[in-house]
Amino acid sequence: MTQELTFTMHTSESSLSSEPLAAACASIADPYVLLKMVDGTIRLLIGDHSTCTISFNAPAVFASSSEQISSCTLYHDRGPEPWLRKARTDAWLSTGIGEVTDGNDSSSHDQSDIYCIICYESGKLEFFEVPSFKCVFSVENFVSGPAILFDDVSHISTKDSVIGVPDATKVSVKKEEANNIKIVELAMHRWSGQFSRPFLFGLLNDGTLLCYHAYCYEGSERSARSAPLSPHSSSDLDSASDSRLRNLRFRRVSIDVSSRDDISSFARPRITIFNNVGGYEGLFVGGPRPTWVFVCRQRFRVHPQLCDGPIVAFTVLHNVNCCRGLIYVTSQGFLKICQLPSAYNYDNYWPVQKVPLHGTPHQVTYYPEQSLYPLIVSVPVVRPLTQVLSSMADQELGLHIENDVAVGDDLQKVYTVDEFEVRIMGLEKPSGRWETRFTIPMQPFENALTVRIVTLQSTSTKENETLMAIGTAYVQGEDVAARGRVLLFSFSNSENSQNLVTEVYSKESKGAVSAVASLQGHLLIASGPKITLNKWTGSELTAVAFYDAPLHVVSLNIVKNFVLFGDIHKSIYFLSWKEQGSQLSLLAKDFGSLDSFATEFLIDGSTLSLVVSDSDKNVQIFYYAPKMVESWKGQKLLSRAEFHVGAHVSKFLRLQMLPTQGLVSEKTNRFALVFGTLDGGIGCIAPVDELTFRRLQSLQRKLVDAVSHVCGLNPRSFRHFNSNGKAHRPGPDNIIDFELLSHFEMLSLEEQLDIAQQIGTTRSQILSNFSDFSLGTSFL
Repeated sequence: MTQELTFTMHTSESSLSSEPLAAACASIADPYVLLKMVDGTIRLLIGDHSTCTISFNAPAVFASSSEQISSCTLYHDRGPEPWLRKARTDAWLSTGIGEVTDGNDSSSHDQSDIYCIICYESGKLEFFEVPSFKCVFSVENFVSGPAILFDDVSHISTKDSVIGVPDATKVSVKKEEANNIKIVELAMHRWSGQFSRPFLFGLLNDGTLLCYHAYCYEGSERSARSAPLSPHSSSDLDSASDSRLRNLRFRRVSIDVSSRDDISSFARPRITIFNNVGGYEGLFVGGPRPTWVFVCRQRFRVHPQLCDGPIVAFTVLHNVNCCRGLIYVTSQGFLKICQLPSAYNYDNYWPVQKVPLHGTPHQVTYYPEQSLYPLIVSVPVVRPLTQVLSSMADQELGLHIENDVAVGDDLQKVYTVDEFEVRIMGLEKPSGRWETRFTIPMQPFENALTVRIVTLQSTSTKENETLMAIGTAYVQGEDVAARGRVLLFSFSNSENSQNLVTEVYSKESKGAVSAVASLQGHLLIASGPKITLNKWTGSELTAVAFYDAPLHVVSLNIVKNFVLFGDIHKSIYFLSWKEQGSQLSLLAKDFGSLDSFATEFLIDGSTLSLVVSDSDKNVQIFYYAPKMVESWKGQKLLSRAEFHVGAHVSKFLRLQMLPTQGLVSEKTNRFALVFGTLDGGIGCIAPVDELTFRRLQSLQRKLVDAVSHVCGLNPRSFRHFNSNGKAHRPGPDNIIDFELLSHFEMLSLEEQLDIAQQIGTTRSQILSNFSDFSLGTSFL
């Protein structure tokens, strides 16, 4: 040990009390260390390079002030040209002279300024230069999270007139709630990049993370404002305001970190900034719901880490054995040394791994027993026109066309044909690469339309078999009657990939086989306008029941013995299957005309709803209620909700909602629908209980007025059902638009408390509802 420092309480009669004092947190910017002590005072340690010793001082600025400090940090502004210097009023003086005198030297060696950032219990934020502790920037009400931060002293004349009025009318309840909210942790950092600007982070004691991005703003009002001031002000005020960061502004940036939990002011620090973990930079927020925030191209990519539970400590590790890695300690006391998986790209909404197919994927399904993914892929192939024509099914038609075309060089032309195949992909365990395990080619002109894993009960052995069913269609022009095939494949249990799957059944059918599904051990096939239910003997399919659809079945869904199918023009139909009479009977249908894209069941406890998306980019939710008068004795499906998504939804996936504290009380059997859209988006529809729905719906109505509309588009009218000129009876307004609600967290604290009070609830109640939803639907 080379040196020992002990800290004592600062009291008026310092000779009597010399009680030792513990440090609550520290911030380091070489050669300074800023300590915040347990009693809320501040010490600055200064390291001496020559003697390798540390001396400390307690800045006199804070000894005299009565305000309690809630959090503090040091910011090291380094680089060839420190960024915050640009924000000074006299910036042009200092940089200009530097360039003239030093020539190129000044840019080659890094200069650095160190600032101390302090937030008081009152919510005031101040920047000080270190070590002189001269205040250069101050914001009165940082804790409330205003949209723009600017230096209050420089803009003193307008500030009084604007903010002086409403303080007196503040309601005591709101004031009390606002007074309990403090900034418990601050951090400021500028990541690498030619045009990067510093970010400022403030963590509130309710778990909210405020995030600001700095920018320089040279207002034209500066000269106008200083003119009337200068006769009255003495020269020292002028020089003081000259060294202030008068042109520095901060813009609030939204960041989706949802850890709603009370943090006491002396908890261990949460925010750790890293400059290179696996090639990425950003910050890590520890605590009960740890989150990675990657900074990619000056944007945030937020990825929650759900695997190890709460994390209490985190740091970066880079050495021979662990390149660009990290260490963290979980709340159970495990220490883990890790690296980020390199196969993923984190500059996205979720960590993404691209799998090169060199073709167009059309449909994918999952076989859980061997963790395999069968998918339909088409590859464009160039063929000579003669070959295309001769292989057409109808030979007469082929000759007929050939006679027309055979003039001149037309037969030398080529034609592009899509060739379809079903690939079975799997993840190679050690390497993490995706590999094609098996390929099933289709015949010429045959398009694979659907692939599903089905469970069929063999009538001969009475055992369940898991098979892969493929439905196809021959596309040969409008003069040839449509045909299709049903193919069944079984998976082999051996690891030998020579024959991973074997074909056990194949049959041609009249009409394109557009959807297949398994219904209580039977196989349901939609071929053209007909739905047939088949039983499996072990080698053959025999039809036991059928139902005639209007035009063409787009999708099939099954829950227990209920069948939901969507028709290409005639909306959705709801059927049930009865074993004893072996019949498929219609329970109800939607009488409107609708071009269905995708359908699915939505399960909420014991309630069953039917969801359909259509060609006008809407989603509708129906329910079956035979006892209601308006359902025409149960023939008609009734509308439960409708919503304009603004994109074509091509697929719904039903997933069980994850358990959370807030939603645990009622139903356990709750499912949400994750959907994919044709413009590459991913979304989610989830059921809500009545009380939360009423609360958030009234919040939504308030926010339509409180939040500025994107491009002036009103969210309420945009989310109305878009019928595209057709007659449509509007359904109930039973869907909350979370896209709009997410703007609530970006409002300032006063506005949040105000709106919460107007709808008769509290801010913390609304935020805990938000947190429950994001936890309950964090499938990805």
